[in-house]
Amino acid sequence: MGSQFSRNDFSFLKKYDRPGPRYTSYPTAPLFSSAFTAADFSEEIRATNAPGASEDISLYFHFPFCDTLCYFCGCTMLVTRDRFRIETYLSYLKREIALVAPVLAPDRKVVQVHWGGGTPTHLSPAQIRDTGGLIRSAFRLAPDAEMSVEIDPRELTREHLEALRSVGFNRMSMGVQDFNAQVQEAVNRVQPESLTSNVFSWAEELGFTSINVDLIYGLPFQTAHSFEETLRKVIDLSPARIAVFNYAHVPWMKPHQKLIHPEDLPTPEKKLDILQMTIELLCSNGYVYVGMDHFAKPDDELARAQREKTLYRNFQGYSTKSGADLYGFGMSSISHFQNIYAQNTKNLPDYYAALDEGQLATHVGYRMTPDDRIRKFVIMRLMCDLELDTTAVERLYGIRFDEHFARSLEALGQFVNDGLVQISPGTIRILGAGRLLLRNIAMCFDAYLDSMTTGKPVFSRTV
Repeated sequence: MGSQFSRNDFSFLKKYDRPGPRYTSYPTAPLFSSAFTAADFSEEIRATNAPGASEDISLYFHFPFCDTLCYFCGCTMLVTRDRFRIETYLSYLKREIALVAPVLAPDRKVVQVHWGGGTPTHLSPAQIRDTGGLIRSAFRLAPDAEMSVEIDPRELTREHLEALRSVGFNRMSMGVQDFNAQVQEAVNRVQPESLTSNVFSWAEELGFTSINVDLIYGLPFQTAHSFEETLRKVIDLSPARIAVFNYAHVPWMKPHQKLIHPEDLPTPEKKLDILQMTIELLCSNGYVYVGMDHFAKPDDELARAQREKTLYRNFQGYSTKSGADLYGFGMSSISHFQNIYAQNTKNLPDYYAALDEGQLATHVGYRMTPDDRIRKFVIMRLMCDLELDTTAVERLYGIRFDEHFARSLEALGQFVNDGLVQISPGTIRILGAGRLLLRNIAMCFDAYLDSMTTGKPVFSRTV
């Protein structure tokens, strides 16, 4: 299909490199406050599940445990090989489900389930069957529900995948990061190619309908040449989707990243070389660049949703289930529906203590304002559709777009001057290398960003 970018396009990236949000939510998580309590969340759940409520539901379950520590990890996770500790966590997860599921309106169906972590497949096959069976009995799952799980091939057996299929999982996201041995050693994630290849074979035999492979660029010792070798091996496996994330080195937020030596990281210039090579190679091998690190085959739901302007972003990244309310379960998980966000506590003792008292484990949350809802819509559509119908925004929200977003339009001026954004009557369109700078463009519409960019950094860099 060929790359959609010229070499000159990448010259803009260094200019715009700065810390910024990934906009899996708006407002972003640093705005969440403890002023929003478990009582507030419980009240919202009941208020939005009055008799007759029928909106679709998306469920997220967080399994924090891992067998080993990957030095690059930015997730909320805990290393353990104590099976009793995992069993204890699952028992509390069941308590949380028991608090929420009975309150949901009976006509609401679950169209999406995602297990994240940590490593969900650090559970035993028996624990997968037990937890998956409980979820199916507690909620009304749609017959065609999209059920996806994050897996780590290093400790996976065929029995794990059989257990996942037995409770309905049909999609998986597999961590690879890089096949290069030196890189794997440097980040403490040694994963031979044969393991990954075996999982692909098992998944095909068991009827998984889609596999996503996660890669990371910007890791120690990576070069454009070495990462190209990894990409070609992944292309040969032919996953439906490939996510190529920019490594976020944030040791002030994730202290274990101090185990990665800064002098071993590729320079910003080398990272741009890796990014350019990645986009060119994947696009020339049949993948569509969806945006924000994501590539998909043209017939994949993600690529179709972008063409049909039904793509969405949530805390798992791009999604095709735009109308569903998100309910999160487990430590650190985030729920979002109507006008609220609610996040569970990020540590086990507090998570357990709340549930011991028969309460939800909400730690922080946020109640959106009318302006938040407008800005969320604008940011979402720009990042998903790569264009915005400003007259539709005026019609939906009863505003005059040019007046309401005067400062935002002024901030977009530099992108317009660089040929990255086009503003015409009724439309804002992202052009060329602007697709590589979606975070920066979205930042122009963020009303809170200036207040969060003083003091210690809270976001990774955009390039």
